[in-house]
Amino acid sequence: MNITLPNQYDFLPRFSRLALVNVLSNIMEPLAGTISIAFLGHLTEIDHLAGVTLSATLFNIMYSVMSFLRMGITGVTAQAVGRDDREEMLLVGLRNALIALGIGGLLLLLQYPLQQLWFGIMSATPSVKASGIDYFNARIWAVPAVVVNFVIIGWFLGREMSGFVLLMSVVGNVANILFDYLFIVHWDWASTGAGLSQAISQYLMLVVGISLASFKIDWKEVPSAARKFWDTSAFKAAFTLNGNLFIRSSANMLVLTMFTVLSSAMGTTILAENALLLQVIMISVYIFEGIGFATETLSGNFKGQQGSERLLSLLQVTLGSSLQAGLICALVCILFPETVFGILTNHGEVTSLLKSYIPWLLPVLGFFSVSLILDGYFAGLALGQGMRKAALNGAIFGFAPLAVVAWYYHSNHILWFALSVWTVTKLVLLGVQVQEALKDEPAVVASKSSA
Repeated sequence: MNITLPNQYDFLPRFSRLALVNVLSNIMEPLAGTISIAFLGHLTEIDHLAGVTLSATLFNIMYSVMSFLRMGITGVTAQAVGRDDREEMLLVGLRNALIALGIGGLLLLLQYPLQQLWFGIMSATPSVKASGIDYFNARIWAVPAVVVNFVIIGWFLGREMSGFVLLMSVVGNVANILFDYLFIVHWDWASTGAGLSQAISQYLMLVVGISLASFKIDWKEVPSAARKFWDTSAFKAAFTLNGNLFIRSSANMLVLTMFTVLSSAMGTTILAENALLLQVIMISVYIFEGIGFATETLSGNFKGQQGSERLLSLLQVTLGSSLQAGLICALVCILFPETVFGILTNHGEVTSLLKSYIPWLLPVLGFFSVSLILDGYFAGLALGQGMRKAALNGAIFGFAPLAVVAWYYHSNHILWFALSVWTVTKLVLLGVQVQEALKDEPAVVASKSSA
């Protein structure tokens, strides 16, 4: 039986398809990371788990900060699709790919000072640090592939080619799991093996992504696009948007970094416990982001088509879907802690005290699920300034004061309370900007030069 949807909700089939494929592709990365953690968590020495946690946090910082490369391209590409501007679609991808290559090369040049600075400020035993450095030295060589993959993925998402993103994710993450098993379990390379498997899998993803993208480029358009590539105003607009998104991502990751730093100061056991909880949070966040990607694609597309009447309806659907997913994830962990966390580690000293902190997942995941959808909405409209302000104020006024109190009293519960307040603050600050964005209609229409 065919069901006729109201005009403002006629996007529901597209949203459902995009969200489902995005969640499937997005969830594979943290699941592969969870398997790595599980392999390390079942080794005799817990130092490998703690060390990789410290080092992986640095990579999470870098890659989450660099996620502006994906966010900065998805929305403007979707708007170009809405305007049916094929040349602009190509130019957006090429310009952002150049920016990504520059960033990747710079990070490789700075790898040694990054390593020294990071492990210099971390509070951990020498054996834990040594394990983390081994992981860093192996994984760092994947940076150029990772940042270019961000651009390719964002370009595919903007063009509603989520199936290609799923294929890239399957290839990369299945390879990561297989190499983890080979390097960690069979060859006993521990932390080095975990880092090396990440590096190899990212380059495999890059090969797949470039191959798929080449099939979607009309090569007859390349000469004409090349003549417009170095448009100064276009690069200025790209750097403005990406700059706002960079600050937003940096502020968010600063909060998670300080959370890990304070956890490490409370001892190896607390660090390992919080690492397991953060792993669950990151898996859940990847689900929310999958829904957020669909929000970003459709909001950008509607803006390009001048279809503003569907923007509020889109928010209603996506916010409800993400909130439901957040509450389910939290409740599964609260109701079945032995099953969920028993998969990740068999160290009794870690899991015995873990249950007292699990209830914090309910507010963190609940509020996080909504704020990430609002991030996707504003990214699709290419409104980076509001996202930047919400992230900065959330970190300064939501997280920082309570984090200081947690450090002073050496309290992990207060630390989790600080993380919860951070998610609430961001949500409120983003929420108050929704109506303003809807009213300020002409300001969010992307021009060709906004790429």
